Amino acid sequence: MAGFEKLQSMLDAAMKQAGEESGMLLGQAMSVAASDVLNTNRKSYLGDEDNPIYVVGVESREAYPGFFYLLFSLGDTIVMSSILLGIPGPRIQEKRRLSIQEPDDVDAFGEIANQIIGSFNSVFQPNLPDKVHLKLLPPQKYVPGTDPLTDDVPFPDGEYLMYRAPLQIEGHEMNMVDILIPHPLANLFDPQPEEAAVEAAAPEVEAEVEEEAPAASILVLGDDDARRELVEGLADSGMNLIDAPLGADLPGLFAQGEVRVAFISLKNTTDRDLAICKRVVPLVDRSGGAVLLCAHEWTRTAVLKALKAGVKGVVMPPFEPHELTEKVAKFLH
Repeated sequence: MAGFEKLQSMLDAAMKQAGEESGMLLGQAMSVAASDVLNTNRKSYLGDEDNPIYVVGVESREAYPGFFYLLFSLGDTIVMSSILLGIPGPRIQEKRRLSIQEPDDVDAFGEIANQIIGSFNSVFQPNLPDKVHLKLLPPQKYVPGTDPLTDDVPFPDGEYLMYRAPLQIEGHEMNMVDILIPHPLANLFDPQPEEAAVEAAAPEVEAEVEEEAPAASILVLGDDDARRELVEGLADSGMNLIDAPLGADLPGLFAQGEVRVAFISLKNTTDRDLAICKRVVPLVDRSGGAVLLCAHEWTRTAVLKALKAGVKGVVMPPFEPHELTEKVAKFLH
């Protein structure tokens, strides 16, 4: 997704620093990888989320007034708070599995959230031309389907830029941290050209772009030999093929065409491997497309988790002639 490059750079730097500094607080290595960005709103976000989440609200003050939100899975906050409290590993896993959050966990995660907002301030303040101060709001748990929606809970309705970054702590399977920033506040942090000015500067170019529909495409992602087999099996599909490793820049890939079907080749089917679905499925959903996963082995549990994540099907190499093109045809029609 084009635009807001400066804002994304600041957020990535802030989250990287927050991971490093929180890791020192925890006494265990913690990191946050670079983010992907897409548009979302409350209905769309909560529609894809059925697990408890923990919302960290942030008030931006001074020359950049507004609010934005850091969203963690409840399980991730339990892991972080439990490590800070010195709880043994097996008990941490049990607490995560059963979503056990005790009062000490709430206090401990509050300390971690304070550390994160401190990192944000240390990055935002020197990189913005005017004065800014970010203030932590009380973190709150929200259980989709159980807790009622209000004007402000879990976060206000409206359109957001969502920056989604993988959270990593060695020895634990972690999820994504999502940063939701309303468009008006994002534009204060990183002013974008007015649409009217852009149209006036290049009306003919825009007209040409509107006339030229994006090419219907198949995306193939993977880091193993099965990715090559997928590309070879899809060569006769008649569609534009976008071939890339798992760590590629997703917004850049999706800018190359309208992705109608995406194949993701995985070496394993653990929760950590399946986490990529949260990044790819929302982007493919924009065009009404389908995501299929490829792996050499599947368990019933892994298949169910993949389907729950929005995947439309799974495949296993080696592939029969025309197997892949037939699957593509099925989802296109």
